[in-house]
Amino acid sequence: MLMLMTVMGRDSSASYYGELAGVRALITGLSPTCGVDIARKFADHRARLVVHADAISPEMDAITTVLAERASEVKLFTDACRDTESAVRFAQTAVQAYGSLDVVINLVDISEDEMAAHSDMADVEDLVAEKLTMPVHVTRIVANRMRLTLNEGMVLNVLKLPAPRTYAQAAMAGIARQALAAVTRGEAQQWAPQGIRVNAVAPTTTVVDEFTPPTSEPDIAALALYLATKPARSLTGQVFDAAGMARRGC
Repeated sequence: MLMLMTVMGRDSSASYYGELAGVRALITGLSPTCGVDIARKFADHRARLVVHADAISPEMDAITTVLAERASEVKLFTDACRDTESAVRFAQTAVQAYGSLDVVINLVDISEDEMAAHSDMADVEDLVAEKLTMPVHVTRIVANRMRLTLNEGMVLNVLKLPAPRTYAQAAMAGIARQALAAVTRGEAQQWAPQGIRVNAVAPTTTVVDEFTPPTSEPDIAALALYLATKPARSLTGQVFDAAGMARRGC
């Protein structure tokens, strides 16, 4: 938690982040309800963005327009990545957009309806495994490209879940968190010798009430910015607690 307090206390607009100008960043899973603040923060620092969205909508058109006005460059993809083959194909396309990539933010959003439709623990495991398919393959392909281009980059996997209101929901969140942690730490160990870092933001597994503030996406955006900078190059295999960021605030 100490690192979260330090990160959240920084001003993301400060010159501290000047090194992010021109950084090549891939953001997957962007939607009008997930990842907008993260994408906007990198755009504000003049990054070159590769953005993946599941579908085009008027809202996504508006988001893309805003990003294009702020970023050095934006390339938008809407490939349907529902299985291993399509996820690998997209990842191979993404790494070629700018020759290589420096930062990858994989956004995984599991809705309340999806959780409700998978009440059995085994079903939850299957759902989480399906949702992590794209991040896993994107991480491996992009990290391998980073290795070939001698680029010490960073991957951040962000898993968004509804805050648990019951102990059953908390148990489901625990399954999702454990799966994310296992994937993140495994990939971090594999790519550490090449200086490539893999971290994650995981959902809380604590039952909350109606008065508990939701996770703040600007907090996650601030963390992502920090992890993309040189001072954070010693951090890999870390699983940050989204609830901890929500409590601390910006």
